[in-house]
Amino acid sequence: MIAPVLRGLCSSAQGMVGHFTDDERVLQFINSTDLDKLAPLGTSCPDHFLRTKIQPLVLPLAPDADLENYKVVKTAIEPAFEQYRKEYAAYYESCKHPNSPAMRDPNPVVILYPGVGMFTFARDKQTARVSSEFYLNAINVMRGAEAITEYTALPRQEAFNIEYWLLEEAKLQRMPKEKPLSRRVALITGAGGGIGKAIADKLAEEGANVVLTDIDPARLSEAAKTYKKDLASTAVCDVSNAASVEEAFHHACLEFGGVDIVVHSAGLAISKPIEDTSLADWDLLQNVLVKGQFLLSKSGIEIMRKQGLGGDIVNIASKNGLVAGPNNVGYGTAKAAQQHMDRLLAAEVAPDKIRVNTVNPDGVIIGSKIWEGEWAEGRAKAYGIPVEELPAFYAKRNLLNEIIRPEDIANGVFAFVAILDKSTGNTLNIDGGMASAFVR
Repeated sequence: MIAPVLRGLCSSAQGMVGHFTDDERVLQFINSTDLDKLAPLGTSCPDHFLRTKIQPLVLPLAPDADLENYKVVKTAIEPAFEQYRKEYAAYYESCKHPNSPAMRDPNPVVILYPGVGMFTFARDKQTARVSSEFYLNAINVMRGAEAITEYTALPRQEAFNIEYWLLEEAKLQRMPKEKPLSRRVALITGAGGGIGKAIADKLAEEGANVVLTDIDPARLSEAAKTYKKDLASTAVCDVSNAASVEEAFHHACLEFGGVDIVVHSAGLAISKPIEDTSLADWDLLQNVLVKGQFLLSKSGIEIMRKQGLGGDIVNIASKNGLVAGPNNVGYGTAKAAQQHMDRLLAAEVAPDKIRVNTVNPDGVIIGSKIWEGEWAEGRAKAYGIPVEELPAFYAKRNLLNEIIRPEDIANGVFAFVAILDKSTGNTLNIDGGMASAFVR
């Protein structure tokens, strides 16, 4: 997958979100013998190049190039990006006026990969998609002109005067301030409801594009209805299946160009004494919580390294990974494994500026799927109280006497990815204060 490499190169000045299309009209253009002649000419309509820049970048790669070794691919195409930036700077210097605005980001917006398709990159998904549609319109103009006579682009000076028009600059300066997670892409597991959905909602609210994954297609479909177009995408994903996890990340790269934030929130809970805990119970907990976290981290780190932009991995564990309690050997052991895996990964990937942290909830009963059915019954039995008294019981046992909700866990994730940018290998307990779970 080349999209994360392209996204990283396009983000040398500021973060970008991507869009990809292999529309038949695009393929006809990029596979035509006229590509080398027409692409450098640029667009002819002001509305087009204000969205697409004066001209696209054509990748110097064969359609069947081996993309597995991203370092080799990056080495092969990086000179083309450097040349594009130099040419854009030269265009600016030769056309600027004494009162022209400062030169904008010199990276390409439109990238044409012959035989494959068109990538566009902008500050958000909507802008990247619209830029793609505008260049498609430019292709139609070129096709029509060439069918009649010969295509002619706008003169460079005229194009510059429009691109750097002072009123256009004033409009750009009046745009609302970007949100904290603008230009970032987050993939969240278990996002069909409960804690995962609350996390996705929070990150989207703060400006991120989100990829919601869940094993339940129906829940995922309902969750997706709550987001505006271009803000979110969904992928059915079994976190215990390596191929399913890889496909979810592949989907994220096609939709948004890559991934910056990975949150493993998918989970389940089984509360039984050891004599009743079956091997199937043990394996299920290990597969979803521990193996799932490993697979997500492995795929997420691979993409983040391709981008070269750093990133965040935040895993939702539990206070039960720190505190010994009755009837909890399978769940507590899996949660402890999640927490230590985060510490190990934090030490390993820090040179890549990838941060790995843990959020530990406790007693998130309201709105949490795992509290439906046997888990709630098991915990109630362990504490010798009726199921209906669990919310009050959990609130009373923490120091602040607070009920913990999914939104509280989402705030913890947001703190790690948006505020605590020099924190890695850390654990944040969101439990109202449980002295037995204090990590220090």
